[in-house]
Amino acid sequence: MPLERALEIAEQFKLDLVEVAPNAKPPVCKIIDFGKFMYEKKKKEKEAKKKQHTIQVKELRFRPQTDDHDLEFKTRHAREFLEGGDKVKATVQFRGRDMLYTEQGKELLQNLAEELEDVSKVESNPTMEGRRMIMVLAPEKN
Repeated sequence: MPLERALEIAEQFKLDLVEVAPNAKPPVCKIIDFGKFMYEKKKKEKEAKKKQHTIQVKELRFRPQTDDHDLEFKTRHAREFLEGGDKVKATVQFRGRDMLYTEQGKELLQNLAEELEDVSKVESNPTMEGRRMIMVLAPEKN
């Protein structure tokens, strides 16, 4: 339909001519109340945003000489985070002479990965970044 004719019809009904699909061939327009159209569009977008889940990265920090009980405690928290759908970034901080014990740090992170292998997969293996060794665990898709 020609544009002039569509505008006349919209004016007769005291409504607006709204282009709803500009990329279609030919472009698609509707004769509707523009305010109501925008309100419903925003309402749909808001509803879609409510349903989406954002993945957060939770960080756990260790030292090379972290005690067994502390390790178990933090492992339990990591399990909760992973079951909740969040990623876990495990960091071993080396201070001063701790740099001599990088192997202990790597071993600690590998033990953590083994403890949590039923609920997670290793996204990035332990790597050194300055005085820190970092490993990222992602939740396993079921």
